[in-house]
Amino acid sequence: MLWPFKHFRSSAPSGGTIEAIYGMIVAQARQPAFYAGLDVPDTVNGRFDMLVLHLWPVLRRLRGVEAADLAQQLFDRFCTDMDGNLREMGVGDLTVPKRMQAFGEAFYGRTAAYDSALAAGGEALAAAINRNVLNGAHPGSAAKIAAYMASVLAALEPLDRAALTGADWRFPAPPSGSN
Repeated sequence: MLWPFKHFRSSAPSGGTIEAIYGMIVAQARQPAFYAGLDVPDTVNGRFDMLVLHLWPVLRRLRGVEAADLAQQLFDRFCTDMDGNLREMGVGDLTVPKRMQAFGEAFYGRTAAYDSALAAGGEALAAAINRNVLNGAHPGSAAKIAAYMASVLAALEPLDRAALTGADWRFPAPPSGSN
């Protein structure tokens, strides 16, 4: 189950936990290896897609350790960040809600595609990544990113609620090299 997309909610995160976890997600999504060597477009959309791709397994794991409250706060932090980014880019107040709705639809569509692909197994996750992140143009890079995401999921799997929310874990190193 995904969390309700609250367009205008700006609830405060619980202490530094949510900020620390969200900061780790953003830092990982911005790793140059994704953009320089794996064909992820270094654009607003490309960065959004990488952020969603890294947020997805953390939200899955929080749900798995019955930390729905923290998952909701993390999702709310993501929404606040997207809203703030739109405003920094000069998007007008009247347009922000429409853009936030588009972000929400993109988030739900992508995470549903990744969940379905994960359940399907095989090369389905690479196909979903190629379609959603790489505009269908780089299956070799998508396969590398899918393998990386499998390592992310595996690294998160043994973490219990305390370890996960302690924010002392790290993402695996991103894959390197071009196709």
